[in-house]
Amino acid sequence: MHTTRSKRPGEDIFGLATLAVSIVLLWQSYEISGFSALSSPGSFPMACSAVMVLGSLLVVRDNVRRNRQATTTGDRMPIITLTGVIFMALILAYALLLEPLGFLLSSFLFLMAGMMLLYRGGVVKTLGIVLLALAIIYVVFRLIFQVILPEGVIPERQIMAALGNLFGGAR
Repeated sequence: MHTTRSKRPGEDIFGLATLAVSIVLLWQSYEISGFSALSSPGSFPMACSAVMVLGSLLVVRDNVRRNRQATTTGDRMPIITLTGVIFMALILAYALLLEPLGFLLSSFLFLMAGMMLLYRGGVVKTLGIVLLALAIIYVVFRLIFQVILPEGVIPERQIMAALGNLFGGAR
């Protein structure tokens, strides 16, 4: 049985914004190499963005069909909550502090603050989760994929060299 639910505030705008972004991404992926062959560099991004466009169109269509059920302003949910505003401020702070503080310290502060805000599972448990997540992210991106991350105030190169000497031995 299919139940009809009322639209939430912001659903129309979000659906249209998602559709617009999907169309821009489809155009950008087409600009990579056109659609010359299925194995061309732009074919996979074009396929992904085409799926995004189709999904966005379905969302917009459903939003148009759905009637708003809320009759009074008291029935409506806020578009954004205080937690959402605080988390957006955390994201902005992370983006601004990434270069001066470096990846490790700014990511630690962001993850710790975000987890304390959203998880609320205690400082020690949150600290353990954050350190584990940060270690996994660092190993995957810095050591396996060799992505250059902003160094900042933590002397990452010296620490990695010392660890290399400790485990690999100086040659």
